[in-house]
Amino acid sequence: MAACTSVSATPSAQTSPQYHDGKFHNPVPVRQYSVGEMARLWWKAMVDKPAGTIPKGKIPVRALTRADLLAAPDNTLYRLGHSTMLIKLAGEFYLTDPVFSDRASPVQWAGPARFHAPPIGIEQLPPIKAVILSHDHYDHLDHAAVKALAAKTEVFLTPLGVGDRLVEWGVDAAKVRQFDWWQETKVGAVRLVATPARHFSGRTPFDRDSTLWASWVILHDDLRVFFSGDSGYFKGFKEIGAKYGPFDVALVETGAYDKMWPEVHMQPEETLQAFTDLNAGWLLPIHNGTFDLGLHRWQDPFDRIAVLAQEKNVRLTTPEMGEALDLKRPHAGQAWWRSVD
Repeated sequence: MAACTSVSATPSAQTSPQYHDGKFHNPVPVRQYSVGEMARLWWKAMVDKPAGTIPKGKIPVRALTRADLLAAPDNTLYRLGHSTMLIKLAGEFYLTDPVFSDRASPVQWAGPARFHAPPIGIEQLPPIKAVILSHDHYDHLDHAAVKALAAKTEVFLTPLGVGDRLVEWGVDAAKVRQFDWWQETKVGAVRLVATPARHFSGRTPFDRDSTLWASWVILHDDLRVFFSGDSGYFKGFKEIGAKYGPFDVALVETGAYDKMWPEVHMQPEETLQAFTDLNAGWLLPIHNGTFDLGLHRWQDPFDRIAVLAQEKNVRLTTPEMGEALDLKRPHAGQAWWRSVD
């Protein structure tokens, strides 16, 4: 098992065990698609999608105000959309993979559009203690959101290389901390550990795997939370569970999966196995309900994981966007997606 180390200065990508031949790698390689295969994937995603990948009805959203957040008790989580979570710990706020733009895209006139507005705008948010980033894909790293959050955020926590992008965008370098897998830091009263994931990175066709990807362990007093970012299934979940579990709640990706890219996104059955490996009490499925990024009906991730959880007696929580979730005493939530066409 890898040793965990604290970070006081930005480590170098070149010293990372994950970095060689000029880019980052998964311990078990993921498939590299040919130009022809990529063209077929693009055609399928852009021209030949099945019906139902975008909701016709209105996604329920519980609007939030700054006053609501300031009055909320500690250990409260709000799902703002996709993989964007706002977590209140020790009276301060931690924000994962903040995406507030209308599209998860390099441009705002094309690309996957939001199904719903965020429950609260960035300008209404209270000061953010830390922004926690898993990787640099557009549905997790939103340039406009980062720019808007820079002034009100104390620190940005990123995998190796992602922090360099933030500095290039104008974020004060003193606010940016970058991590390799198994490295950790403390922000306020909260301990955070960058843990492995099986994915890839890049924001153009020419910079694939130039930055690292990660999941995160979030620890405060006796509260333990896991945030998966994006990942295919791999043995790392069991290692993370053995080292940091049992978790109170595991936020695990369940969405944008397909048989054509099995190594970088999990099918719901694999999500459930990852949850089991992590040794967690409650499963909160994320990476769904906000953007059209897959080739499945938009409700399928919820429907499939709900059935599997019931079969395996797994405690599943599915809060509405903007609904408060007590991380120490989660509730199941409603099957809200079933009332939306």
